[in-house]
Amino acid sequence: MTEPTEHRIGKRTYLVADVEPLDVDGVRTVAVGTLLWAIAFVALLPFYARLQDDGRGWWLWTCLAGTGLGLIGIEICRRARAKRNR
Repeated sequence: MTEPTEHRIGKRTYLVADVEPLDVDGVRTVAVGTLLWAIAFVALLPFYARLQDDGRGWWLWTCLAGTGLGLIGIEICRRARAKRNR
């Protein structure tokens, strides 16, 4: 293991370790977020009437929008990864 690099900026000293990024292309990160939005949608679905009565029906639709945008994001990340690997 190599020693961390030391950077001085003004009066501050920063140590920067040489580590590999965990998720370079973002596909996994976006997929996990999309899955969480989908789970939240399914979890709120049985409470639709109560949410509507309390003026919080938008919660359900926010989860659905998050899921849809996440699916689009997964495809964008996959295409970017494929383009980078070419």
